[in-house]
Amino acid sequence: MNSFLNKSRPPVYCPGCTHEKITTGLDKAFDTLNLKADRTVIVTDIGCSGLFDTFFNVHALHGIHGRALTYASGLKLADPELNVIVTMGDGGLGIGGAHVLAACRRNLDLTLIVLNNFNFGMTGGQYSATTPTDAVVGSEFLNQAEMPLDICAIAQSAGATYIDRCSGLDADLPGKIARAIEHKGFSIIETLGMCTGRYTKRNLLTPKVIDQMVADLPEHNGIVKKNQRPEYGERYRALAKERNTFPEAVNIKKEIDVKEYQHQEVVILGSAGMRIVTAGDIVCYAGICAGMNVSMKNDYNITVLRGQSVSEILISQEKIGYPGIESPSVVLALSDEGVQRRKKIFATLKPDTFVLKEKSVAIPQTPAEVVEIDFKELKIKKQDWALASLAVMAKNQKAMNTQMLTYALKSRFNEKTYLLAMETIEKIFQA
Repeated sequence: MNSFLNKSRPPVYCPGCTHEKITTGLDKAFDTLNLKADRTVIVTDIGCSGLFDTFFNVHALHGIHGRALTYASGLKLADPELNVIVTMGDGGLGIGGAHVLAACRRNLDLTLIVLNNFNFGMTGGQYSATTPTDAVVGSEFLNQAEMPLDICAIAQSAGATYIDRCSGLDADLPGKIARAIEHKGFSIIETLGMCTGRYTKRNLLTPKVIDQMVADLPEHNGIVKKNQRPEYGERYRALAKERNTFPEAVNIKKEIDVKEYQHQEVVILGSAGMRIVTAGDIVCYAGICAGMNVSMKNDYNITVLRGQSVSEILISQEKIGYPGIESPSVVLALSDEGVQRRKKIFATLKPDTFVLKEKSVAIPQTPAEVVEIDFKELKIKKQDWALASLAVMAKNQKAMNTQMLTYALKSRFNEKTYLLAMETIEKIFQA
């Protein structure tokens, strides 16, 4: 037999632990399939199952608890020719359950071996997602309050295309693992075993008991016909190949020379629906077209159609290492919600700070220069107030000029939207 086992780091488990049988079973499966060590990867989770990567002379990746399938997915997508096997205990299964569901749904060509020994054996024998309700474990009565999950049933409902369940002591374990690895798609094999260091000290669990447990559970022994579909990696690459048009990257070149441009900090205070973020984009575009460095931070509610919307923009000749606003040069106060969100800044503004306030908006007392404007009187819709405010900025040579604003609008919008935007801009220029 051509063994992949690491002779300098032989498997070391508690006496009687089923993990040792699964380790040798996996090794035999590798030999049966005549896999190449340099094309095989074992990705391990935390726990006793997480020792597998040290016991084999193949590529290995050891990650954080419950996340093994995420790393495995990345490896398989990056190199479809790899044979990727994931080992995970019932602890990692519970912690990383969402990743297991995602793997089942995708049907990426991975093999997951779940080493289910019904407890967190490495950390003290606490209950896990698969601990029987009547078991005695190291976390008192908690398992009595929950129902153990059947990962095979869950995997089937989530779309896994190959599911098997057996005792970790099954004589045909190497064959079962080999068939799971051979399957083109996501395969999961749950092995039921004994944790002699923790679980069996308090609970009756023998090979015969495990065999009976397997017999009593719904049968899973291979291909799930109703879930058969193309393997995810192949399907992904085929769909990607069909794409022949992609969004073009925005490319803004320096087109405008601005003499002695000073560092600018612009704060736009508005509400949802006022296109505040778009206005922030335009200010950034204006800075870039003048050869400046820019940064923008946005603040809005997760309920994006209600509440404040705030944009903070830096424009500087120097590289920007910190995007925070320290001394605003321009503040656009367009709604009470936005003002309330940043009300503390008004008392700290400098006398030469340009504050544009919409007539209907109340602002705290400030030493800054305040210009009031009535957008309603100018027949400008509320959703265009932010855009109109940029025209006021340009008209007053604050942070940008008219040429910078016009070029930014052309860069940011298509021809139709640009012309509509210019109608709003003209209302300000003619006022």
